Amino acid sequence: MGSPLLHEFKRQASFFFKEKIKTARLALTDVTPTELLTEEITNGDLWAPDTRAMGIISRAAFEVDDYWRIVDILHKRLIKFDRKIWRASYKTLLLLEHLLTHGPLRVVDEFQCDIEVIKEMVSFQFVDEKGFNWGLSVRKLSERTLKLLENGLYLKEERASARKLTREIQGFGSLCQRSSSADESFKELGFRKCFRCNSDYSYKNNQEKDDEFMDSNEKLLFDERIQIHEDTSQPALENPVKISREEYTAEDHPFYNNHHHTTVSLLSATE
Repeated sequence: MGSPLLHEFKRQASFFFKEKIKTARLALTDVTPTELLTEEITNGDLWAPDTRAMGIISRAAFEVDDYWRIVDILHKRLIKFDRKIWRASYKTLLLLEHLLTHGPLRVVDEFQCDIEVIKEMVSFQFVDEKGFNWGLSVRKLSERTLKLLENGLYLKEERASARKLTREIQGFGSLCQRSSSADESFKELGFRKCFRCNSDYSYKNNQEKDDEFMDSNEKLLFDERIQIHEDTSQPALENPVKISREEYTAEDHPFYNNHHHTTVSLLSATE
């Protein structure tokens, strides 16, 4: 009983001190949250990189400053590849593969210099005490990463597939969010409708009282104006404006962002 409790206490203490160190670095140095996140998910611990964290990093890579901080960390991780402490390099490959399919195209040229190190990882072999063949996992990931770096057509297909999948996921999430928002605001919407109906009822009562003081000519002129207004507004209701598909599919693009487009041009300028 004492051993698991002691292990949990050590884990909590380690997490506490790591958080304090990160807070201090953010306050006292020029390190960015994206840089800290990149270091965290490519460390040598047992946990696999979180998919959501990799998504945050891939989007941040479109910013010039964060881009150079991210790739600098990945270069250092790959150069230090050691078969005895292989997990950091393996997790670095996972993030690099995600950047190649979801990040800026500049990543492809940036990591051409690391191809030889990645080829060395193809021959890695390791089976843990539970019998899991990590060497096979590292080899498959290394081969896929090399193919993305060396085969332009394959890279284009994989990026298109990633965009399609991301667009479908975002569309499903938006649909659920809209449905949830509609359900949550149903009562509020109903209240507003009732309030509007009451206002219309009061308006009609007041209008009837005002009509009693109108002479016949004024009332006739008033009715004609109302009729003209209704006739001119009717065609607009019968022919609603149709929005083309292109007007809303552009924003569904996973890399769609105004400042992202600006950043990509900045990245291209550095070449």
